[in-house]
Amino acid sequence: MSPEDQKDAFQDIILQLWKSFETFRGESEISTWIYRVSLNTILTKIKKEKRKIATESIGNSELSVSTAMADSDIELLNIVIQSLKDLDKAIVILYLEGYKNKEMAQILNITSTNVSTRLNRVRAELKVKFKNQHYEFKQP
Repeated sequence: MSPEDQKDAFQDIILQLWKSFETFRGESEISTWIYRVSLNTILTKIKKEKRKIATESIGNSELSVSTAMADSDIELLNIVIQSLKDLDKAIVILYLEGYKNKEMAQILNITSTNVSTRLNRVRAELKVKFKNQHYEFKQP
């Protein structure tokens, strides 16, 4: 994501927070609400870009991945994660950022059980995709 795209996204998030502040009910931490509004704003922006230009990549998410992984493996992991559905991608990113299932459920407005189920399915899917892509990625 270019610095200009980051600035635009930041401005979109601030605007959406300003517009949505009246809807904050205080049922969760303010930081959880801010994160949820931010995530939803970015996902909406991505969906609009996908509709606009179907062939353009939606960009790479910054991931907090172990430094023990090789650069090519991190790049491959980014590619595989980008192929996921938006909700699954959000769950993986939140998981990699260290959020617990209950926190992810609040942020994404789904149940903790749904988070656990999706996370297990995504893990299995990522394992298969990563192994397949890793083989293809390493081929000359």
